[in-house]
Amino acid sequence: MQTLQIILIFLSFAGMTLLMVTRLMPALLALPLLAVLLALAGGVPLPYVLEYVVGAGPAKLSGAYVVAMFGGMLGAILQKTGVAENFIKKGAELSGDNPWLISVTMLSLIILLFTTLGGLGAIIMVATIVLPVLVSVGVGPLTTVGIFLLGISIGGTLNVGNWALYTGAMGLKPEQVRPFALIMFAIVFSISLLYITLQLWRDGHDLNWKKLARNSLLVLGCGAGGTVFWGMGMSEASRALVMQGLGYCMLGLKWVVGILLLALLGLVINRAIHGLNKRGEVHWSAFFSPILPLVLILLYNVNFVAAFVIGLLYAFASTWRKGHLNVLIQSCLEGAGMVMPAVILMFGIGMILIAIMGPGGDLPKEVFPNGWPVLSLIQPLVKAVIPTHPLAYVLLFTLMAPLALYRGPLNLWGMGFGLATVFLASGLPPAAVMGLLMSVGQVQGISDPTNTQNVWLANEMRVDVQKVLWNTLPYAWGAASLGLMAAALLYLRG
Repeated sequence: MQTLQIILIFLSFAGMTLLMVTRLMPALLALPLLAVLLALAGGVPLPYVLEYVVGAGPAKLSGAYVVAMFGGMLGAILQKTGVAENFIKKGAELSGDNPWLISVTMLSLIILLFTTLGGLGAIIMVATIVLPVLVSVGVGPLTTVGIFLLGISIGGTLNVGNWALYTGAMGLKPEQVRPFALIMFAIVFSISLLYITLQLWRDGHDLNWKKLARNSLLVLGCGAGGTVFWGMGMSEASRALVMQGLGYCMLGLKWVVGILLLALLGLVINRAIHGLNKRGEVHWSAFFSPILPLVLILLYNVNFVAAFVIGLLYAFASTWRKGHLNVLIQSCLEGAGMVMPAVILMFGIGMILIAIMGPGGDLPKEVFPNGWPVLSLIQPLVKAVIPTHPLAYVLLFTLMAPLALYRGPLNLWGMGFGLATVFLASGLPPAAVMGLLMSVGQVQGISDPTNTQNVWLANEMRVDVQKVLWNTLPYAWGAASLGLMAAALLYLRG
């Protein structure tokens, strides 16, 4: 019976995935249907499928789509007031005419920000700044999405908050995680430079290949030197001293920025009171509208939704004219509507998460004596195929890397942290498990169409999220393979 259930789970997953990638069925319909099929095939009784998967699933990612709706409101008011259009023009003027250099600069900015940030709210806020700049220098919509996703994934690799799985569940120390995270940074950043170069060439840009090669080597050399010096060349005491100094600098920065924000707010209020905002003109103070929420979160740890509301009100005040209240109301209504395709996709993603992982909390013991059935069926299967030989480790998980897509068994957001326990129980060293998850995680982090960031960015740039998958998958897959090779050399030589 269990064998039949596993076959049905595999057929459901493979069949619905095939329908999505061939565009025979839109993801809006395929994801909820896949969630129901997985739960039924796994042996979840129909009443509990309706209660947990269909009933609770759409609310699983409620926090993400609430943030997306408020982000849409901010984006709408920036468009309606002309702030977005003028921001793009200014970005084009300041950026010059070197799309490769601007793309690498924006990639580096995204990486830097997402070493500390996370979540769809932060992605939307950063995107309101970065996307217009990339578009203004002629970077194609698909390339723009790819650059952003690569930056998020690289930044997430270096985000110490994401190391909790490795330091908690696996018992590794941060100094054991850091070297491999830096290796993955070097691998994915190098591949990102290749991606940017090839995509700009495909977009029709005339590239100076000799100059690009020199600039790439310079960027890689500086990055590698700084990475090695910080990760391996500095003592813990020196690193602690540097961090303490940065802490004092951050405190001073908070005070300076706070004073400047108050002065800026005073200027905006004064202009609004005296009616100085003229139709068709955008004052420079309005350009801080997309930046303000990001500053509030980075420096003052303001809640994402609250930061968006403040940004929305600031955009309204900095462009205020008589009879302007209707613009705010229309922006709220239309902005929420703009992100509804992404929100509906998140309904399906939440349903799949519950179908695979279960709803959490206390399940009825008389119905689920061994825990959630789908997870209980998949975990032993995964355990049975895990290799311990270095070559088999690299080959098998390179071939299986796409199983991180569509909430598959190698997707940490599908199988969750329980996957790490299965790998450890199979006899793999904790460091090798870390290398596996961090490497294969690049496929999920960059290319997975069920990621909320992929859905939102594709919707924002008006491209098909499946096209994003096929565009980025070769690069993400290559990064995963190189990461697995590095992990095998480091952790499975004995």
